[in-house]
This record gives sequence, C-alpha cells and structure tokens, in this order.
Amino acid sequence: MEIRPLTRDDLDGCTELATDRAWPPERHKWALLLDIGEAYGIDAPDGGGLAATNVLTRYGDDHAVISMVLTASRYARRGLARKLMEHVLAEAGDRTVSLHATDLGRPLYERLGFRTVGRVVKHTGVFRGEPSGRTRPAATDDLGAILALDAEVFGTDRSAVLRRMFGFGEQVRVAEGGFGHCWRNDADVVIGPVVARDLATAQALIGDLALRAGGRVRMDIDVAQDGLLRWAVGHGLGDPWQVSLMVRDGDPPGDRARQFLPFMQALG
Repeated sequence: MEIRPLTRDDLDGCTELATDRAWPPERHKWALLLDIGEAYGIDAPDGGGLAATNVLTRYGDDHAVISMVLTASRYARRGLARKLMEHVLAEAGDRTVSLHATDLGRPLYERLGFRTVGRVVKHTGVFRGEPSGRTRPAATDDLGAILALDAEVFGTDRSAVLRRMFGFGEQVRVAEGGFGHCWRNDADVVIGPVVARDLATAQALIGDLALRAGGRVRMDIDVAQDGLLRWAVGHGLGDPWQVSLMVRDGDPPGDRARQFLPFMQALG
C-alpha cells in the first residue's frame, strides 16, 4: 500500500471515501483542498477506490495544517492513518503543525506528539437578527487591506488561501477593522474566516453574512470566544458538536483573540 499524491482527478474517490465513513461528501471543499494543499492517498488493493487520505496545507515557512484524515471502513485499524500522518509530518519539516481532531482520532495524534490546546464547537441553524449597517460587500480592491490585516492577526502567510475567497465563496464582506467570508458546503453555508478588531465588529460581519446567505448556516467557534458563543446561541444557532484543536511543535499562530472564525476546520 504505497502513498501517492492526489490530484483533482481523485475528487470522486475522495468524496466516495468520505461517504464510506459517514462524512458528508463536501465536494466543493475537497476541490479547494486538492488545489491549494498537498493531498496524499493510499489506493485500496482490492481496486475499490481509495483506502486512506490526508491533506497537508502549508502557511508560509513556519506553519501547516493537516486535514481529511480518512481511512475506508474495511481498512480500519491497519495503520494506514498513522502511515499517512508520519508521511505528511515529514513533509511539514520544522513547521508547527495544527489540526482539528474528533475524540476518535485524538489518541493517534497524541501518540504522534500533538497536544490539545483548545476546543472548537460547531453551531448550525437559521440566523435570527437584523442587518448591522456596518459592513459592505468587498471588492477586489479591498484584497490588499484584507491580506495585510490577516497577516498581522493570523501571524503567518495564508494569502494563497484568502485570494481564493472571491471565486470559492458566496460572499466576502468588510467592515472597519475586519473582514468575513462565507462559502457553501453541501446543504449548509459555512461562515469563515472572520478576522476582526473586536467582538462587535465580528458580530456585524457574521450577522450580515448569515442574513444574506439565508437558510441554515454553520460556524466553528473556539470555546475561548465565550461572547461569540453566547451571541450565536441567542441568534438561533445550536446543535453543538465539539472537536479538539491540537498542535505539534509549537503554538497556534497569531492573535487568536481576533481570529473569530476559521476558514474551515480543514484550513485552520
């Protein structure tokens, strides 16, 4: 079972593997990760598609994120996830590496040197509220300011990801001291990233994005953002589901107090 790079040609195989593990197919998300990340897979020896996957996304010279750690149900407990994890960690080199882990996956990551540094709660629902009057749609001319603010707050270079927002997402909005984005993931609209100078600015961006998206929205909120959590619940978002934020060889980058929502869990 050799490891090989995955490309856009493997998109169907990735979504079929996700479905096998009772994950949503998330085709739009997989396509982005295959484009901007370094995806690796192991082919099933029985010819039945992919046996396992993993994606490494690098940010600058000092950070990377691991995601989409999946093994086909019929190949579970054969060491494929660990084999792929060891491969991408070697590819990451001296970078600090982070990931979001379910309770099922956390023991493997702990054995590989990751430690839990936080909890992230997924909230979904139909947002209830009124337009803030504080935000506006972003134009391509705003990209320079967006990238500059993000470099300051995120603490490393994720410009390659942010440049994709205008084509990948449904909306990009800006406010004085912040920006936000949302994108469609199967039946939901995911709000993120949201970077803002303070909670009130983040709330304005999130609320306006959610209202214009309509229907059910999703937010992945760090439990340390207690004010944002309480606000989200008060505006109709519930059904919480938690994962662990884990890091190896360092700490999460940047000023986490101003990183209100990640782009997606798979990208940090």
